[in-house]
Amino acid sequence: MPRKKKPAESGFVLYDVVYQDGSRSSHRKVPSAEIDPFDPTGSIRALLERQDRRIAEASGRPRGPIKSFTPSSS
Repeated sequence: MPRKKKPAESGFVLYDVVYQDGSRSSHRKVPSAEIDPFDPTGSIRALLERQDRRIAEASGRPRGPIKSFTPSSS
């Protein structure tokens, strides 16, 4: 019988983001290699804000400030 392979790590952690205006963004990818182990909350927030700036530049629609973020449940 062939052996099953272990699932490879994707290298990303998924987060659900809530903005101060009440809007949500689900399953946002954050590269796990870029998360600072000494300040994970601050580095995750900075990475999400950087992504928001890039999205705003491309779409012309800025996002509001991040209120909170939590790891996605799936």
